Amino acid sequence: MHADIAVLPGDGISPEVTAAAVAVLRAVAQRYGHRFAMHEHAVGGAAIDATGEPLPAATLDACRRADAVLLGAVGGPKWSDSTARVRPEQGLLALRKALGLYANLRPVQPHPATLGAAPIKPHLLAGVDLLVVRELTGGIYFGDKARDGDRASDLCTYTVAEVERVVRRACQLARGRRRHVTSVDKANVLETSRLWRETATRVARDEFPDVVLEHQLVDSMAMHLLSKPRAFDVVVTENMFGDILTDEASMLAGSMGLLPSASLGDGRVGLYEPIHGSAPDIAGRGIANPIGAILSAALLLRNSLDLPLEAACVEHAVSATLDAGILAADLAPGRAAGTMEITAAVVDHVIADCHVAEMRD
Repeated sequence: MHADIAVLPGDGISPEVTAAAVAVLRAVAQRYGHRFAMHEHAVGGAAIDATGEPLPAATLDACRRADAVLLGAVGGPKWSDSTARVRPEQGLLALRKALGLYANLRPVQPHPATLGAAPIKPHLLAGVDLLVVRELTGGIYFGDKARDGDRASDLCTYTVAEVERVVRRACQLARGRRRHVTSVDKANVLETSRLWRETATRVARDEFPDVVLEHQLVDSMAMHLLSKPRAFDVVVTENMFGDILTDEASMLAGSMGLLPSASLGDGRVGLYEPIHGSAPDIAGRGIANPIGAILSAALLLRNSLDLPLEAACVEHAVSATLDAGILAADLAPGRAAGTMEITAAVVDHVIADCHVAEMRD
């Protein structure tokens, strides 16, 4: 197949790990006979430096024309002034909104080779396989904001339609997994959460009778996510709660550097990025962990390009690399492999032994 992929390298370590994902996508194209046209465009701090805007019109146009977007994290100390007119994160928020991406998917499946790096006891992590679905375009991050003297406010709003579509997506995903959805809210305090809970209950009851829905308050969920992570399958929640819980869930895997994400809407185009930040303190040193970006490329193959076999190939290649003990500095300080070494190992597995993944499918 032929696909057009917009590549937005971002800031800090992001160009390094995004290049790793691009290398793996090129290996997939070679292995399976596809043609992936990948074109780089500026976003975030790099775009501010080049154009004065965090999301230049040319970048947005390219993303709208593309079949998928591969993104690196944005930001860094150079652009950290919170009072500045333009900031790197504005580009990401504007891109999500412009593309209609309302559901952020973050899978967490700890690998046996990384269990020792997690701060959680290994016996609690064996067999963990959960998927967090975070609502991405509503809530307090997008509500009206005000500041007057010694008082400030941020308005959190949700509509029934916004809750329906993300809960519906979570239930659809659960049907391909273990058919269990945990909806997280703060319905004992917040009116938006009461709307969320009522809507989630109705959608699951009327449209997905084969899916079990349970509700958790966000504070208790923060505890259960670490104390009994095997109990969860698909977790769906609003924007801010999801932002916090997904970072917490990354500790189950051992490092934020391992985890991918996909931001999806109702169309084919999705935005794919590792969950970690731009880590400017290690930029240019060749030690950044590329696994989260590479696994984001696997999500891109599966969700936007409808290439599940190729996605499984990349995931198998990552697993084989970790099995071989080829680990980045965030997982194995003192005996770590560099970004390029890890990438080369994954590429080698994609080219040489993806028949193993094919046989399993």
